[in-house]
Amino acid sequence: MELVLTRIDSRLIHGQVATSWVKATKPEAIFAVNDDVAEDKIRKSLLLQVAPEGVKSFVIPVEKAIAVYKNPKYAKTKVMLLVTCPGDVVRLIEGGVDIKTVNVGGMTFKEGDKLISKAVAINKDDLEAFNKLRSMGVELDMRQLVTSAKKDINSKLDSISFD
Repeated sequence: MELVLTRIDSRLIHGQVATSWVKATKPEAIFAVNDDVAEDKIRKSLLLQVAPEGVKSFVIPVEKAIAVYKNPKYAKTKVMLLVTCPGDVVRLIEGGVDIKTVNVGGMTFKEGDKLISKAVAINKDDLEAFNKLRSMGVELDMRQLVTSAKKDINSKLDSISFD
């Protein structure tokens, strides 16, 4: 499987992804990967409805994404991988998915989170996962839009504390 984009975006598939990111990366398939969302029939259905025409789209749990990645049948398939949080990226990598770069697009603010940009809010678990990704040598590219300049997420992560 050829990963054309791995993106953290709590909304998974939405207008920005379905238009500009798909146009820029030209995937054959979109995998929206999250255990909870894959079990939520309503959210899963809504996500598949907003998926772009001509691109196969799936909402699947992490373990299934790992299994499909390892299946030789899909070795040449160009896939956009969307996840809701950095912890899922860590699980994918630990499961054998070769991810070198992650686009951090948007993470919705929840009570107790800290903003590291206008569109990215993280909690303690997210910070730990981001730090683990950095220790694995994964490049973190923080930008919402394809046309936006890359922002340095490392300095933002280094300045955050949940103690």
